[in-house]
Amino acid sequence: MPLTEPSFPQQRLAVEPWPDPVIDQLGHDPRSTYVEKFWLGVLGPSTVWLLRRVADQLDAHPDGFTLDLAETARAIGVGMRGGRNSPFMRSIDRSCRFGAARYLGPDTLAVRRKLPPLTRQQALRLPESLQREHQSWLERGATPNTPGVTVTEMRERARGLALSMLDLGEDVEAAERQLHRWHFHPALAHDAVRWAVAHRSQPTAPPLTPARTEPSAVSS
Repeated sequence: MPLTEPSFPQQRLAVEPWPDPVIDQLGHDPRSTYVEKFWLGVLGPSTVWLLRRVADQLDAHPDGFTLDLAETARAIGVGMRGGRNSPFMRSIDRSCRFGAARYLGPDTLAVRRKLPPLTRQQALRLPESLQREHQSWLERGATPNTPGVTVTEMRERARGLALSMLDLGEDVEAAERQLHRWHFHPALAHDAVRWAVAHRSQPTAPPLTPARTEPSAVSS
């Protein structure tokens, strides 16, 4: 059986944090209003509740913990019958499909502490009213042109977001368009995406150091 699938019968999973220096700084906590408003319609309620419970446990156990599958399934109101096809395991599978978690082995799950902003394609899954609210959310508050934000900080932000979008499956053109929607200058967006493509082609490349100041488009 591939290591990307859990074995059954299975009662527990070891859960570890999935560190990401960019998304950990710029992303949204699973318990945040952003996730409740916008990720809920993409992930579904059982997956969001699962990620919230995991976030609580990672706060209490930063190095990881053991997840009792049946107990957690009952706690969020879904079933475990059906093995890999049970409603609860489908919730875990959905978290992996959308980049919130990944299997490190048959009995170990790595989970992100933060979720990235919705991509353009993900936002289009939402009802029109929520699409408009999501766009307004991105446009509120400080923008990349806010006084005091340096060009270097903006470049690091753009590169970090571009890298995360490519890692989540967006193509080059979609990632660049999304940076435009987040009010990054077209030249900066173009540079960031090209940098991210080159960075991903170097397996030994050091992780990107995130910028100090957080843009409004990705604040919790």
